[in-house]
Amino acid sequence: MAEISFDDFLAVDIRAGTVLRAEPFPEARKPAIKLWIDFGPEIGERKSSAQVTAHYAPEDLVGRQVMAVVNFPPRQIGPFMSEVLVLGVHDAARAVVLLSPDHPVPDGERMC
Repeated sequence: MAEISFDDFLAVDIRAGTVLRAEPFPEARKPAIKLWIDFGPEIGERKSSAQVTAHYAPEDLVGRQVMAVVNFPPRQIGPFMSEVLVLGVHDAARAVVLLSPDHPVPDGERMC
């Protein structure tokens, strides 16, 4: 894997946000959930499509804090515009497990 500089790392804006709304996304090619996430007053509400259906139901995600990259360009996922990239890691079965703070933090707080 190529090394990056610390400045490269700082260019990736990763923030905490709270899921306000979550809905199934049956139009997606791979099973996914549409998320509306509050990133606080500076960034506001942003949308994301997340392939997290193996471990999460939409109703379980509302109120949960997640980590997301907020400075990638928006990406069209079928009929839905995804504005942020919600972060996760694969478990042993290759299903996505969301990354989130283990204590509540203010929405919009940047990863340090």
